[in-house]
Formats: sequence, structure tokens, C-alpha cells
Amino acid sequence: MSDDGPVLLVVDDNEDNRYTLTRRLKRQGYDTVVTAEHGRHALDLLATRPFDLVLLDIMMPEMNGYEVLGKMKADSKLRDVPVVMISALDEIDSVVRCIELGAEDYLSKPFNPTLLRARVGACLEKKRLRDQEASYIEKLESEKKRSDDLLHAIMPAGAVQELRATGAVRPRRFEDVAVLFCKFVDFTQYCDRHPPERVIAELEALVGCLENITVEHEMEKIRTVGDSLLATAGLLHRVTDPVLRATRCGLDMAAAAAGTEPRRQVRVGLHVGPVVAGVVASRQFLYDLWGDTVNTAARIAEHATPGCVAMTSATWLQIQDQYRGETRGSVEIEGKGEVKLVECLEAL
Repeated sequence: MSDDGPVLLVVDDNEDNRYTLTRRLKRQGYDTVVTAEHGRHALDLLATRPFDLVLLDIMMPEMNGYEVLGKMKADSKLRDVPVVMISALDEIDSVVRCIELGAEDYLSKPFNPTLLRARVGACLEKKRLRDQEASYIEKLESEKKRSDDLLHAIMPAGAVQELRATGAVRPRRFEDVAVLFCKFVDFTQYCDRHPPERVIAELEALVGCLENITVEHEMEKIRTVGDSLLATAGLLHRVTDPVLRATRCGLDMAAAAAGTEPRRQVRVGLHVGPVVAGVVASRQFLYDLWGDTVNTAARIAEHATPGCVAMTSATWLQIQDQYRGETRGSVEIEGKGEVKLVECLEAL
């Protein structure tokens, strides 16, 4: 209903009836009353502008009230527009048929001003309440979508599904999870030399690109923190060959970063093993991973050559028949001591 008041449509083939009904409606405060002289004219008007109430005669040439009512109720855009049938006193059976077809009410000719006011007012009030309910539902759906979008931004899809279903995300241990860290090279220095608006815009574009790559490889992005992106294969969404999947993802990430503007290099570290995962905190909560597998993957990324996917020699054994790699020898990994690393370069 517009701010200027309800818009009514009077449909009657009799000019005197249209004039009389329009005049009485305007006397009762309904300033916007449009008339149609037959059913086809009415449908043409309904297709061009919104109406809050239709007062529809039953007996008309070309297209009678039954047909107009039937077409309105079959149209998803018009079915909720209330219709009051206009009838002669001897057409009560026809009125009953129209109400069964979906008409809201009826008015008898000649028009009783008191009854006209009551029935038109009641129909418009019901429409106002329906519109208000529809508006509330639309707002609720919009808020629900915003909430879902926010949850998906901070949690993997599997965790969001569990949260919806049970109201919580149960902490648990997962075996044989491929953990991938992708670190942006020299990003801290870049931040210090450029305005924050530019840094954030470029970072948003790059992270968005890398997130799309994780989806393409059926991996789960866990979070971005500082200059790193953490993703997993085989965590909440079980997949075959998680190490192979994560290797392909890492190489695609390196290629994508090198093709962005400004061109960037990334270091990718990969490790496979058990992890503990769950949600911490009740405010500003975060789904995260813990364990030796996670720490090792992060440390390996620090030693990786840009553009490659670095991993331990034990992890390399799972993909050595499908990729070409180079041995880095032993490197000192915090908490692990000397670890033999292999860098995966390209598919065979």
C-alpha cells in the first residue's frame, strides 16, 4: 500500500455503476480509484500497476468476473490482491462460487454506503496485515541470509551445517588430514610501503581468488590470519587422496598469485596427519585447528621456495608417482628438529 493511500480498481461494464461506486468510494476517503469497463481492460491495468483492492462485477461481456478472478488467482503476482465481487441480489449463488474461487467478499447492487465502507475497509485491513507479515518474513529471510553468509565467512561449510543442526560444533580429532599453509612473500614490507586502502583491496582480491581455488579442489578454507591462508583436505568433508588434492591446490594457488596485479609470490607448506578441530570462544568465535600436523605445515611454509609446495619426505611418498620434485635436504623445524623436505614443482 502506497504512502498516498490504497489504490482501488472498479471493474463494471455499466457506466452508471462505475460512476456511483467511484463517487461513494471517494466520499469515504479513497482518493485513488481507477475504473475498467470490462475484464480484459482490468487485466491490462493489473499488469501495469499495483492495486490494493479490486471490486469486480460478475456479469460482463468479453470476459466475465469468473474468468478475471480465475486468471488473477492463477497469476503469482496477482493472486494475493483481494477481490470483492459486485453482484445483483439474485446472483447470490454466483457470489458463493466466486468466494470458493478465492474472492475476499461481495457487495450487492444497489450499493449500501455503510456496508460498502465496512467491507472495503475490512479487505484493505487484511491486505495491510498480509503485506506487513510478508515484509517481516522478507526481513527475517534477509537477516538469516546475512547470518549464514557471516557463518560461512568464518567457518567451513561442514561446521556451519553441524551448528545449524545441533546448535553447537563438537570438538573432535580427525585422522589423515592434509593441512596447507599458503604464506604471502614480503607482505609485511608491502603493507608498510603502501596506503591501507590499497593493501586491503589487493589482499581481498587475492584471498578471494585463493578461496575459489580451495573450492575447486574440494578443500576447506579454515581461516586467513596475517599473511597466511590455512586450508585442509579431508577434514569435515571426506575426500580421496587428500595429499594429492592439497598439492594440486597449492600449485594452483602459486600460479594464481603470480598472475595477479601486483604480482605476488607465495610459499606453500603441506603436511598430513591427525588434528584436533573445534570452535573456541563464545563471542567472536572461530573454528580452528590444533596439533603437531598444523604446526609442522606452518613451519614448512616458512622454509618453502616461492612457487613450490614443500612437504616432508614422508608426505612426498604419497604423490611421488604423479609429480616432479626436488629434495631440499634437511632443514631445522621448530619443535621437530631436522626434517627432510621435498618441494613439489609440477605434474609429471
